[in-house]
Amino acid sequence: MIPLECSEQKKTVAEVLSFLKERLTLVDAVCITGGEPTIQAGLEDFIGQLKELGLLVKLDTNGIRPDIVSRLIEKKQIDYLAMDLKHRWEAYGEVIKVPHEALAARCKETFLTVQSSGIPHEFRTTILPGVHTEEDFFALVGYLQAGERYYIQQTSFKKTLDSSIEHEIGFDVSLLVEKLQRAFPDREIQLR
Repeated sequence: MIPLECSEQKKTVAEVLSFLKERLTLVDAVCITGGEPTIQAGLEDFIGQLKELGLLVKLDTNGIRPDIVSRLIEKKQIDYLAMDLKHRWEAYGEVIKVPHEALAARCKETFLTVQSSGIPHEFRTTILPGVHTEEDFFALVGYLQAGERYYIQQTSFKKTLDSSIEHEIGFDVSLLVEKLQRAFPDREIQLR
């Protein structure tokens, strides 16, 4: 993988495309991640240009823009999707910190779109200490269909803007993954 990270220096689309064109013998895929890429103007055009180069495209999303995800799927512009599942639908606001039910509904719409897309995909949840319980993860895995991939991600506290966030999870994550694997043997569940 050749990361194109620009910590403080912004790159234009033309610069990124030029960088990739020079490395087409080394690069066959691009992962578009964030922040949240679906809120960026020009995303669809950019992905179209990547596809014109013959590159595979993976999109990471939190699901907030089902319209964009749907269009990209319809246009066959995405080869792999990864979507964050922040929490159970009825408790989504606890994690996104926005009590607006429409946001959770949009994320759920994207989730269902991804599930029915026929495109290889995965779902993942980053554990938020003090918010998630073991029962929440059983509910989340229950949303999945047979064969779907689900990753539980440990929280990283290296760059935490909110110092009040708890650091104690309150349960053994490795043991939780084992329990989930036993309860849902037809789904791919792993710890990241």
